[in-house]
Amino acid sequence: MKILMVCLGNICRSPLAEGIMKKKLPENFVVDSAGTISMHEGEHPDKRAIKTAANHNIDISKQKSRPITKEDFETFDKIYCMDKSVYQDVVSKARNDEERRKVSLFLDALGDDNNVEVPDPYWGGMSDFEDVFQLLDRGCEAVMNQILN
Repeated sequence: MKILMVCLGNICRSPLAEGIMKKKLPENFVVDSAGTISMHEGEHPDKRAIKTAANHNIDISKQKSRPITKEDFETFDKIYCMDKSVYQDVVSKARNDEERRKVSLFLDALGDDNNVEVPDPYWGGMSDFEDVFQLLDRGCEAVMNQILN
């Protein structure tokens, strides 16, 4: 199975989600991340995201930001979006219903209608990154259980 995590710039939420998911899933799974904008293309994740992941023994320092592509819809089985705006952007790039069915809000896996978006910690501090990490960790656990069961 191939999984793609998507946020806006691919420097905070989706790199953390990629790192967490890679740690949880068996090695035969492919996990990647992308953004809906190319503003940070080629950049490593935000230093605060790298530090937060490292605090949990996850190394995301070598990841590089990239925008989502049309080929991603062919390559990946599941595409998880961090918020509603990202979801709308990703769905608008899908070319058909089959590709659209691959796309969902990441936190839908939790089954909690009150908590459907992963907040963007970019404008916050380290505690915001830790809060997002914990939310992503719970979401990754739920996604993993859905995939493996």
